[in-house]
Amino acid sequence: MRTRQPFERSWLACSRDRLRLLIHPQNVDPVPGYRVHAGAVRTNELASRAAVHPETLRYYLRRGLLAEPERTAGGYRSYPPEAVARVRFIKRAQELGFTLTEIDTLLHLAAGGPDSCDRVRALAADKIGDLRRRIADLQALEAGLRSLVATCDRPRAERDCPILHQLGQPEEP
Repeated sequence: MRTRQPFERSWLACSRDRLRLLIHPQNVDPVPGYRVHAGAVRTNELASRAAVHPETLRYYLRRGLLAEPERTAGGYRSYPPEAVARVRFIKRAQELGFTLTEIDTLLHLAAGGPDSCDRVRALAADKIGDLRRRIADLQALEAGLRSLVATCDRPRAERDCPILHQLGQPEEP
């Protein structure tokens, strides 16, 4: 049986440690002494993962939608990994038509109990009503544009452009 040299043993131990770090990276402080725990993300990385601009994150901080993150010794913001999901939630809610004020309410309700489901349902029902009103307005606008397009096929002397006429009129009080 072959005996291992001290160099080989230390190399094997070092390789085992590296493998353990790859399998369990949360046990590593990426920059010793900087109090940055593994998994934390800086502003640009969070913005990239959540597909937003870094200024959007700063705006969310000012609005109170994101908690103020810890700072590294170098002064960088260090967001927890959950911040990515929170920013994605905010953006998705915006895409669905919720305002940032409503999203703030939704975020508070998300941490609540079973009663919060009823409040979320009420918010969603109100949002459906808003959407129906906006759809009706858009359909009226579409009808107006269709009639405008239909007049464009007429000879120039017979054309009537109610939109241009309306834009030229002073606003009624």
